[in-house]
Amino acid sequence: MERLKTRADFLRAARGIRRVEGAITLETCPTPADQASGGALRAGFTASKKIGNAVIRNRAKRRLRAAASQLLPLLGRVGHDYVLVARGTTVARPFAALLLDITTALKAAHKKLDAKAGEGHG
Repeated sequence: MERLKTRADFLRAARGIRRVEGAITLETCPTPADQASGGALRAGFTASKKIGNAVIRNRAKRRLRAAASQLLPLLGRVGHDYVLVARGTTVARPFAALLLDITTALKAAHKKLDAKAGEGHG
């Protein structure tokens, strides 16, 4: 799993498919062909100042990274970018519930991606 680092990558994902589920927001889009490297999926993590001070934002992102490292290798799709956005309840949410939120959001986003792909080839 590679990391998204540039602002352009985060903005591209924000223009893609967005799912809000419990304590997270998931944004996803296909990886651009010029940046796809050897069949890896890419992930980024963000928490706005609305979440809280730097300590709380960092804790929220650490929790998102830990959850994503467990789930994205299993449920993520190669050739896609994923951005997990922390919400106000991310830090307080039990870890098992956070995993469930991400799983549900991934499945819903993939269903939407598949529907979108089906439209384009009709």
